Amino acid sequence: MPHLVDPTLTRRERQRESTYVDIVEASRALLAESPELSLRAVAAKMGMTAPALYRYVANYQELVDLVAFEIDKAATLTFAAAADALEPDDAPGRLVAATTEFRQWALGNPHEFAIVFANPVAEAVCVRRDLLTVASSGLLMTDLIHDVWRQRGFAIPAIDDLPDVVRASLEDPLIPAKVEDLAREDRGLVWVYMQGWTQLYGVVVLEVMGHMDPRVIESGEMFIDVIRRFAPTIGLAEEMPRLEAIIRERLGRASG
Repeated sequence: MPHLVDPTLTRRERQRESTYVDIVEASRALLAESPELSLRAVAAKMGMTAPALYRYVANYQELVDLVAFEIDKAATLTFAAAADALEPDDAPGRLVAATTEFRQWALGNPHEFAIVFANPVAEAVCVRRDLLTVASSGLLMTDLIHDVWRQRGFAIPAIDDLPDVVRASLEDPLIPAKVEDLAREDRGLVWVYMQGWTQLYGVVVLEVMGHMDPRVIESGEMFIDVIRRFAPTIGLAEEMPRLEAIIRERLGRASG
C-alpha cells in the first residue's frame, strides 16, 4: 500500500506520491456525493484517463485499500483530538470521547465509513494481513483501552481459560493493537479489545445503515446503552454516570 508524502523521496518519487494524494482527494470528493467509487470515475475527476490511473493503482481493490487507509488515518486525527480534550490521567473519559467522535464521524460520513469498515480484508489473510493490523483508528482505540487497563487495573480473562481458537488468535493476533510488550499472561486484554470493537462496530454500523428506528438513532440512546453494558467489562460501571455525561455532552454539541 502506498505511503503518502514522504519528504525524503526523490523529486520523481514525490511527484508520484503527490498523485496518490490527488487520487485520495478525488475519491473522497466522489464519496461525498455517492457510495459508488470506480477507477474510471476517479480518473475523470482527476482529468486523466483510466489507463493512466492504472500506473498508480493496479485494480479496484488496490484503489479501495489506498483510499480506505488514508480516510481512516485522517478520521483518526479527529478521534484522537476528542480524547485529547480530556486530561491524560482520565483514560475512561478519553475512551468514551473518542468512541463518541467515531460514531459521530460515521453518521456524518456514511460513504467514507462504508469504504473503510465494509471493505473485506480477511478472505486472503496471508496476502493482506497488514490491512488487519495497521488501521489507525483501531490502534487508537486499543491504545485507549490499554490506558484504562493500566490506570484502573480491571480484570482480564486468563488466556488458558479461553477456547483454543481464541487462545491462538491472542498469541498471534490479527488486530490493530500494540501487543509486542504484552506478556502472555496479559494477552486476555486482546480479547477485551476484540469484544469492545465488536460491540462498538455493531451499533454504529446499524445506525449508519439505518437499520434502527430513526428516533433512536437521532437520540443516541442505543449507542449509550451499548457503552453502558460494556463498561463493567473494563471496570467502569461505577464511573458510568460521569462517562455518560461526557457522551451526551458530545452528542449535544454535534447536533447543536
